[in-house]
Amino acid sequence: MAREKRRAYSDWTYWGRPVPGFGDGHAQLFLLGLAPGAHGSNRTGRMFTGDRSGDFLYAALHKAGFANQPHGSDPNDGLRLENAYISAAARCAPPDNKPLREELANCRGYLERELKIVQPKVVLALGKVAWDTYLGILKAQGIIESRAGYRFAHGAEVKLPGGNPLLVGVYHPSQQNTQTGRVTAAMYAKVFARVERYLAACRVDG
Repeated sequence: MAREKRRAYSDWTYWGRPVPGFGDGHAQLFLLGLAPGAHGSNRTGRMFTGDRSGDFLYAALHKAGFANQPHGSDPNDGLRLENAYISAAARCAPPDNKPLREELANCRGYLERELKIVQPKVVLALGKVAWDTYLGILKAQGIIESRAGYRFAHGAEVKLPGGNPLLVGVYHPSQQNTQTGRVTAAMYAKVFARVERYLAACRVDG
């Protein structure tokens, strides 16, 4: 994937390796995406950086107060996340942006360790694959019996047993979704406002 560069990035040395999570290591909000973009994170080495999906997501995070600036182009652009952390179900850019089940399983241990370290209050799943991946972790840990009772939808919200984070779903900010109007900035703003209200209540409750 890193050898087949787009002409616009022909002078770049692509990262071309597994992409680590990015953000505040003590964040209350944990965003979980699908996988690095072939010419985005796979190029820059930072989650959701360098492509249209990242442009949309960081603008939404900035508007909601979770990022210090509305864009991210490369790891040296000064972008910081505040009370937010971004990870992905798969750590390498998969062919056709469709990770195999085996690839997701291979990467799951890294995600489990990140969740244990960060200990968020909210997990925001960016798409159904992220939603199912997180529920799969809970099922493997014996926290839930099945994923079947937890249906993904944009704006879906699930309180999980055992004091686990609130799970919230949004449609993935892919270029296909944002350019067709299936996902809009207003839709994301509405969900982020709900998340912030929930986190504010958590802070009051201690």
